[in-house]
Amino acid sequence: MTLRYAKMRTADLDEVAAIEKTIYTHPWTRGNFADSLAAGNHAWVVREEGCLVGYCLVMDTPDDAHLLNISVADEAQHRGIGRGLLEWVAMQARAAGLPSVLLEVRVSNERARRMYERAGYERIGLRRGYYPAIDGREDAIVMRKSLAAPHDAVFAPEARRARG
Repeated sequence: MTLRYAKMRTADLDEVAAIEKTIYTHPWTRGNFADSLAAGNHAWVVREEGCLVGYCLVMDTPDDAHLLNISVADEAQHRGIGRGLLEWVAMQARAAGLPSVLLEVRVSNERARRMYERAGYERIGLRRGYYPAIDGREDAIVMRKSLAAPHDAVFAPEARRARG
């Protein structure tokens, strides 16, 4: 599997929004992604044989890189692409001189929480009612990964391949 990482462009937004709709009950809209790009947030897509299989968006703050959205197409899940994206984000944040990566994850998303924990993220807080949910609101667990040591390199060797 050869994965290619590239900066997200406006031309990618229709594909990104289409994937987003298939994997979330409350997806970001194409407009949300466009606004994020216009605001200067960092965004990347991952393609496999030309097909979009994942993406992420990151906002730099003075204290850390804030991972706003990380997603893998349903048919591409369970293949290490999410772990590769996490490594990619950590490498970019480290290169920018940021000391950590921060993210929020739904309390109900146990699979993602386990992936984040395996990647070195630690729970640091809880945001009550952070996410919209079918029956109201859902809490978010706040997690942070320190980038002080490059100990995340054990994940996703495909992330170190062909970057474009």
